[in-house]
Amino acid sequence: MITNQPAVMSGRQRSRTRHTNAVEVRQVYQRILAKDSVRSRDVELDAGGHVHLLEVGSGSPVLLLHGTGDAAGIFLPLLNELHGVRAIAPDLPGRGLSAAIDLPRHQYRERAVAWVDGLLDALKLDGTALVGHSGGGLWALWYALAHPDRVKRLVLIGVPTLPETRCPLPHRLIAMPGVGDALSRLLPPSPKSLLQFANFMGEKETIARYPDLIDLLVAGRLNPVASRVAREEFRLLISEFALLTPSGFRRRTRVRPDELRQLAMSTLVIWGDRDPLGGVSVAQAVTNLIPHARLEVLSAGHAPWLGHPAAIATAVRDFMQ
Repeated sequence: MITNQPAVMSGRQRSRTRHTNAVEVRQVYQRILAKDSVRSRDVELDAGGHVHLLEVGSGSPVLLLHGTGDAAGIFLPLLNELHGVRAIAPDLPGRGLSAAIDLPRHQYRERAVAWVDGLLDALKLDGTALVGHSGGGLWALWYALAHPDRVKRLVLIGVPTLPETRCPLPHRLIAMPGVGDALSRLLPPSPKSLLQFANFMGEKETIARYPDLIDLLVAGRLNPVASRVAREEFRLLISEFALLTPSGFRRRTRVRPDELRQLAMSTLVIWGDRDPLGGVSVAQAVTNLIPHARLEVLSAGHAPWLGHPAAIATAVRDFMQ
């Protein structure tokens, strides 16, 4: 879901926040992971900084990139069903338990691509399938365009700024000057406010099935580093890239049709028919632009694996073969 981003922090700040601000996030992760077979570990990037990731299974690698405002734990319902592959879900920079990174105003896309590239190097993966949701789907798409030789398969779930997609109301409000900060003060992170946000995204009933996951997402939003990261990324996107405006996504900054036509790898587009980004016709139009793509539609909102973890795990696993 679209509400996060990496911050500009010194090495001393990164070290301090790694051991203090993420304590509650780590505790919730430990409580959740004690119940299943998903492993948790940190890796160090050659460029510096650590990445926390969740990992399960063995076989062909699948890297899952979560949406902005979330953490890798949002994928736990899917990870627990994704058998027969090596599934790896990192916390994106500044989210969950991963270190923040610098994102210069004019190099946001380039730094996102470099971060994914560095992570694949650290994991010693020459090639992988990429699964990207929402903002993480944008990172996956950018990476696939920049390094098609390292992406064997691409799965896009509810990705914003694609042709004809809309900007959901909560994100339009956050984009308005002063309104985003006021909302964060009036509606501090809590299970109630998270469910209100999920309602806008068409997933209130489904995420309510996972109380531990709600605890993890709330803990992440209460982390002052992650909160600052989110505000700064939004301001970056608004002021420099103009991905978001009060009226929605600007036409000039959308992923262009000609970029989608450049995707050489097989691509699976997964879409919830109640996704506020757009209806099935929008998803079909996007799929038609990608040379080797097919569309899977489910009765769902913006995060369809919450309601259909087994179905999406099967779709991804079959797509890998």
